[in-house]
Amino acid sequence: MEYAIAKVSTRGQIVIPTSLRDDVETGDEFLMIKDNGRIILKSMKSLASKLREDLAFAEEVEKAWQEYDKGRFKRKSKEDFLKELRAC
Repeated sequence: MEYAIAKVSTRGQIVIPTSLRDDVETGDEFLMIKDNGRIILKSMKSLASKLREDLAFAEEVEKAWQEYDKGRFKRKSKEDFLKELRAC
């Protein structure tokens, strides 16, 4: 296991120390997960291709729940809902 210390800039940016970025290239994407005071950084190169779709779906679901919590959903009949869903 390797480790290094990095500082957060005034703009919220973190530089990955040279000793840890031997296989990191400009433009690479990372998944960041905040969990119980830890921040986990995972290269998107090493993740399954479907994960990107799963993350996008989870993000949309979270947005929908936030809208629901704000009372911004409308009630529809089952038929109207299915009709709108099929139109997508």
